[in-house]
Amino acid sequence: MLPLFYLLLRHFGPQHWWPAKGPFEVMVGAVLTQNTAWKNVERAIANLKEKGVLDPVSMAALPADTLAELIRPAGFFRVKASRLKSLVAFLMEHYQGDVGLMAKEPGWLLRERLLAVRGVGEETADSILLYALDKPFFVVDAYTRRILTRQGVISGRERYGEIQRFFMDQLPADVELFKEFHALLVELGKRYCRSRVPLCRECPLYLEVGCG
Repeated sequence: MLPLFYLLLRHFGPQHWWPAKGPFEVMVGAVLTQNTAWKNVERAIANLKEKGVLDPVSMAALPADTLAELIRPAGFFRVKASRLKSLVAFLMEHYQGDVGLMAKEPGWLLRERLLAVRGVGEETADSILLYALDKPFFVVDAYTRRILTRQGVISGRERYGEIQRFFMDQLPADVELFKEFHALLVELGKRYCRSRVPLCRECPLYLEVGCG
């Protein structure tokens, strides 16, 4: 896996992900980015900032309908408002709204607790753990699955945990490495390894190792 990481790093350069100011903003973005483009998330987050409610206490006090309207640009806004409410309630109940206090917990315990929050799946939980809390959990998304499948590394039918373990067994448990590698795979998927019209012959992986 490290040769692949360095190949992508050479091609794209450092990505400096996650594009957020502060860990709570990362947590909110991890929920909002479900099934939508990041540009839509940015618009929703800008709305939250403009209203001064991008913090756990303010968001907990905000009526669900008001929150839904603010995050409308992110799509599925009523569902995501409900999920954000659940996440904030969890943060307030267990950590008094303090993400720093939350980060002191062991990663395995946090993952169990996050997955018990309504609307938080494995990818969202691991995004929060890695990017907001600096815990070494590799994030597996649709780009990662697509790239590995087309390279013939996996069949494409594997469960999330199997693909995550594939990375974590072969890489040092380094938070910054995990962040950068995930971001580079996202960039590869967005630019070249597209879902419907992949640009295989322009892809850095095709040029180096061919495509499965």
